[in-house]
Parts: sequence; structure tokens; C-alpha cells
Amino acid sequence: MTPAKQTERVLRAKKIVAYLKKAYPTPASELVHTTPFQFVVAVILSAQCTDKAVNKLTATLFKKYKTPKDFAKADAAVFTKEISSVTFFRNKAKAIIGAAKEIQTRHKGAVPRTESELVALPGVGYKTAHVILGDLYGIWEGIATDTHVKRFAKRLDLTDQNDLKKISKDLEALIPKKDWKYVNNGLVLYGRYVCSARPHNCLAHPLTKLWPPSALRWPKAK
Repeated sequence: MTPAKQTERVLRAKKIVAYLKKAYPTPASELVHTTPFQFVVAVILSAQCTDKAVNKLTATLFKKYKTPKDFAKADAAVFTKEISSVTFFRNKAKAIIGAAKEIQTRHKGAVPRTESELVALPGVGYKTAHVILGDLYGIWEGIATDTHVKRFAKRLDLTDQNDLKKISKDLEALIPKKDWKYVNNGLVLYGRYVCSARPHNCLAHPLTKLWPPSALRWPKAK
């Protein structure tokens, strides 16, 4: 990438973040939870699944399971059936029970506060770790890239990558660390309630106005 293109992206990212800060000054996940580990569970369940579907499931699930100990003691077959309404439920059930056991045995029942400790847990990757750190602890050591963030990073020409972690690294290089907290939840909310993934006329949408060529860029979901 040429220095000129990088400079152009930095300036565009600055305008995008300025909008997100104004539109979503206190961005937060819409995943419902009452305990820290329930949030970890909700984030794992949300992979390639809508928050709405997860919240519908956890409204019942979280009455039975609250702490890492509760999830660690769950009967695998029963738990797998209980979460069968979401995508990849078998893998997610195994990951959740495994993560609960790890937190119980290695972290004394407390959700870790570092990326390295979180990504060592079953079912937790770079994206999940930084969603957890940001929403639970207000620690913004990275930008989590999910389908919404990927979509807008591509549409607004902030990256040439397709891999989620590589997109995160590109965004982190463009945006000052003090503003990282506005990116993931801000773009999730914008994508959910303002500019949906299906191609449509979005010339009047705020981010499209900041960079009009995005009106014609509709990257395929992968």
C-alpha cells in the first residue's frame, strides 16, 4: 500500500470514528447477562448468530446457569440440547463447558483480564477476547472484528484483508488507541439499525456521506 493511500485511510477513519463517538458515545453490547461469565457465554454463543437469537435463548438458560461453576457442572448432553437453537451449538456447548472448567480451576472462578489468558480458553479467539475485555472491564487493548466491522471496514476501504484478526490489526494501525472502544460496538449498532448488509440505497446514511464510493461497495459475506 502506498503512503498516500495509508494517509487517505487514516483521515477517513478519523471522520468515521468522529461520527461513531457522536452517535454512540457510550457503546455497549446488546447481549443480556447478569454475571461476568454469562457474558462470556453469550459472546461465544453469538458467533455467526444474531444477538436477538442469543438473548432469546439465554433468557431461559441464564436462570439455570449463572457462574462458571454452574456451567462447569453442566451435563454435556443436556446442555448441548439446551442451546440447540443457535448455530454450531455442539461446538459451542463443548467450548462453554471447557472454558467454565478452565476458569474454575486456573482462575479461581474469575473471568481473566488479559488477552493471553482469554484466548487460552476454549472457544475464545482474538475477537471474543477483546469484546469481553472491553465490555466487562473497560479494557480496550484491541479492536474486535465481527461481521459488521468486517463489512464496513471493506465497504469504507479501510482494509484489503479478509481475515478478521488481520482486519483488526489494520484498524488498530489507522485509529488512535484512545478511540478503539468506539469501533466495534459503534459499527455493530450502526449496521444493525442504520445500514443493513443487504444491498440498498444508502446514499443518505451518515457513513456513506463521509465516503460516497461505499454506496456501490457490497462485499460478500464469508
